[in-house]
Amino acid sequence: MTTIARATLNDIELLTQIGKTSFLEAHGRSASEEQINEYVSKNLTNKTFEEALKDINNIFHIIYYNEKAVGYSKIIFNSQHPNIPFNNATKLERLYLLEEFHSLKLGFELFNFNKNEAIKYNQSVMWLFVWTENLKAINFYKKAGFKIVGQHDFQITATHSNPNHQMLLTF
Repeated sequence: MTTIARATLNDIELLTQIGKTSFLEAHGRSASEEQINEYVSKNLTNKTFEEALKDINNIFHIIYYNEKAVGYSKIIFNSQHPNIPFNNATKLERLYLLEEFHSLKLGFELFNFNKNEAIKYNQSVMWLFVWTENLKAINFYKKAGFKIVGQHDFQITATHSNPNHQMLLTF
């Protein structure tokens, strides 16, 4: 059984744990171990999640499978970008699921939940960035209806970035 709940400040440690694990599973080979560790130690901490949760523009949800937290998402409504010519655009900034749960299709459940939230709040599109070598994620988003509309360099460290696709879904 799955449930999806909005994350609160009480979920900081849980988000940090899932964030680190799922980021390493998806991106751990995208740079040197030192660079990945630097990124994680700066960007996936209790402090960074606390700051993100305190920002009213950030909306986090946690997906639970049999009462165990197995993934999370972060969306931002009305998030403008030069490549996205829409005013009511939701950025899907994160959609992470622990790898051992990928086969259960929980990622689609969490994605559809976020898509429905965006529609409920009068958003007309959803966009995101995805690492060009994360073929599993790219295929996931293509199955969901996203199209590649641009490119973006995702900064891992001051000296290393990864090429990302920018993808767009219209509702």
